Amino acid sequence: MNVEIVGRNVTLTEPMKDHIQKVIDEVEKYNLGIMHAIVTVDKDKRDFFTVEIIMNIPEKGTAVVHYTDKDMYAALDKAKDKLEKLLRRYHDKIKDHRKKDRIEELIVEEEVDEIVEMPLDVEKPLTIDEAIEEFKNSGLYFMVFKDTHGEKRVIYRRKDGKLGLY
Repeated sequence: MNVEIVGRNVTLTEPMKDHIQKVIDEVEKYNLGIMHAIVTVDKDKRDFFTVEIIMNIPEKGTAVVHYTDKDMYAALDKAKDKLEKLLRRYHDKIKDHRKKDRIEELIVEEEVDEIVEMPLDVEKPLTIDEAIEEFKNSGLYFMVFKDTHGEKRVIYRRKDGKLGLY
């Protein structure tokens, strides 16, 4: 990665440059292929330091963060935190997108459920208790029956294992 360190209205000492380089090295852990970084340290008339970090990320564009503080090292660390948050979001987005593609491939490879025709015995009226006993003994996922009032009813197995009645 190409790193450019610029000081405006301030002379950057070697410890300052080393600290800046260390910050840039820490954000490389996201493996985004960052090509170019520009770190600008500016000191204004009130003796506040503004740190601006600009990074060019392939396929994403440019990431820019600013932070202003009375202490140059504090401003740099806060700007690094903001940049890490931004890069982490982008890294997670890429990671989740790749995972989503893999899940879609797995879903395509799964077998499709079949619909099986079954005869329905709805002529014989049953009480709800009789229907429940017959349903438990049948091993089916659902059963349609006519109750003693002449209405069609459905008993089914829920995902939690309990029975449902409609």
